[in-house]
Amino acid sequence: MSNNDIVQKLWNLCDVLRDDGINYSDYVTELVLLLFIKMVHENTEAGLLNKHTLPTGCRWSDLSDKDGLNLLDDYKRMLLTLSTGKDAEGNTLHADPLILAIYADAQTRLREPRHLKQLIKSLDSIDWFSAQKDGLGDLYEGLLEKNASETKSGAGQYFTPRALIDSMVRVINPQPGEVIQDPAAGTAGFLIAADSYMKAKTDDYIELTQNQADFQKHNAFVGVELVPSTRRLALMNCLLHGMEGDDEGVVHLGNSLGQVGAALPKADIILANPPFGTSKGGDASITRDDLTYPTSNKQLAFLQHIYRNLKAGGRAAVVLPDNVLFEAGVGTSIRTDLMNKCNLHTILRLPTGIFYAAGVKTNVLFFTKGSEKDIRQEENCTENTWIYDLRTNMPNFGKRTPFGEQHLTPFEAVYNLPLTDRKEGEWSFNAEEAEVDDSVVNQGLDISEKAQQGAEKAQQRVAHSRWRVFSREFIRDSKGDSLDISWLKDANNVDAATLGTPEELAGEAMTELKGALADLEALMKSLGTELEVKG
Repeated sequence: MSNNDIVQKLWNLCDVLRDDGINYSDYVTELVLLLFIKMVHENTEAGLLNKHTLPTGCRWSDLSDKDGLNLLDDYKRMLLTLSTGKDAEGNTLHADPLILAIYADAQTRLREPRHLKQLIKSLDSIDWFSAQKDGLGDLYEGLLEKNASETKSGAGQYFTPRALIDSMVRVINPQPGEVIQDPAAGTAGFLIAADSYMKAKTDDYIELTQNQADFQKHNAFVGVELVPSTRRLALMNCLLHGMEGDDEGVVHLGNSLGQVGAALPKADIILANPPFGTSKGGDASITRDDLTYPTSNKQLAFLQHIYRNLKAGGRAAVVLPDNVLFEAGVGTSIRTDLMNKCNLHTILRLPTGIFYAAGVKTNVLFFTKGSEKDIRQEENCTENTWIYDLRTNMPNFGKRTPFGEQHLTPFEAVYNLPLTDRKEGEWSFNAEEAEVDDSVVNQGLDISEKAQQGAEKAQQRVAHSRWRVFSREFIRDSKGDSLDISWLKDANNVDAATLGTPEELAGEAMTELKGALADLEALMKSLGTELEVKG
């Protein structure tokens, strides 16, 4: 049985549990609470653990042979013990900080003992030998992705598409010994992908010394997550991938836009997809007093935290929505400061539809602290910014047209060249067929100064490519430090100037609607059913 089969089997149980008032997100949480107990049991049975890490009375064998109300009551007592470390009489049974974190405030929403029994039986029926071979972490990742795709909001807001995560990690190229952070960790996808990337390069760290391997396991990765239930998913995810972190685990509970973020040590690499939206106050409010530019825009605040928290020469890849690229006022000041303190060398314009929040337009900003010549430079660090347009005239990605690694391969090919060897021009996905914005076709190019024949024609061809470079002077003088730069015109865009008046548009819509209703009425009549359309 493959991991995909196991994921689908476990996911199908959610339909059964709906009768108990359990939705998709609740189901994943319920599954996590049981799955960890089951996996500790399987790892112990397989000899992968030297000793059982769960206290007596809180193990899989304490659940699997029970039934009815006794089962549900014992399970509730088990969760209480795991979340507090104490039994009903107040005696300490365990003090494992990671287990306490995973089960912090853990409660089951199951009300029917038969539903709990169903979950236990389903977990018992899985071929865990095959699951271990394929990787329990990958199985768990599959469940998280399934949850994100089904719920769209909620889980979807912190789940970054796997293809994008892996691509960002590949081009950032993390190395053993580097400190890698994610201040908006979600389910820890970036940190786990970075760990997997380095394990693949070092034979699961076997090529490292013991001290180096210990660093990777306990100190290399640090995440911060604001939502306790999401952090629970992240800690579970990390443990299943062999990442333990410090005493608080790999992912710490807290607010990166508060004092937890201010106290983070500087990092060699930061990978992040900060949450969308603005600060609403309460626990999620921006309480940092060390940010140069106060703002209620969470992405702008996260961006400040990220470039400030890099070591000299440190590098970052950050997913940000379009508004961060063009927001005026404090947004302009933050972008100027970013390009001053860092080398913002690359922007990837992502297609719409790849995130579960519908219609969100996003980008990945890649930057390095300092300049290309001097990592300790603190002013005028950006000289040129390369932009890859993976948005214009791209498919409408979704379930029917999934976004995959093949869509990022052309970008990776041009990105991975040294900055001094990069050349404009990349025509994947029919870029040459797109119309271009004449105002940026010849930016930075004075044709009269070009002695060689055909310079204008060559520049026109480059203008149709997806890969172009823009000087710091052009961004400052022509764009006012807006980074919302595009030159290809989308064939699906409609020019507002060619549209009719609102009255004309409404009339056209009414005509089309009446025609559709007439067709539907005819169809219903042909099926022997009368459809009454009231005017």
